[in-house]
Amino acid sequence: MKPLIVLVGTYVVSTLLLKVFKRNWELQLAGRIAMSCMLVFTAIGHFAFMQGMEAMVPSFIPFKKAVVLITGIMEVLFAIGFLLPQYQKQTACLLIAFFILILPANIKAALEEIDYQTGEMNGPGIHYLWFRVPLQFFFMLWVYFASIR
Repeated sequence: MKPLIVLVGTYVVSTLLLKVFKRNWELQLAGRIAMSCMLVFTAIGHFAFMQGMEAMVPSFIPFKKAVVLITGIMEVLFAIGFLLPQYQKQTACLLIAFFILILPANIKAALEEIDYQTGEMNGPGIHYLWFRVPLQFFFMLWVYFASIR
């Protein structure tokens, strides 16, 4: 829920600021700024809640701590690449693939009731999937409409 709030909140603020300063509705740019801010926000979680994030990684994947660090770094790189016009479309394609690849971790966290902040088994549970899975697809659509379209 927090990433969605960051995404939408940043989008509204970016849209208004771009309208004031550029005197134009730069909706795609505002969308890229918002997604980049959300990615930095979620990347911080990879570093701040390492143990909880490790618990989300499916058991068949080795080197869980490295996976969490690498995916956090990737999110920061995606945030930067998404704002650079020459890398925008390539970053968007990679980001959509990334969102698909991390979906199993979110599903595992919901099924096993993992709290990503603590790593304990007292998270939101399976009902969270009814929100998280559509949210993941919403993020993919956001990326598409903010850059590729």
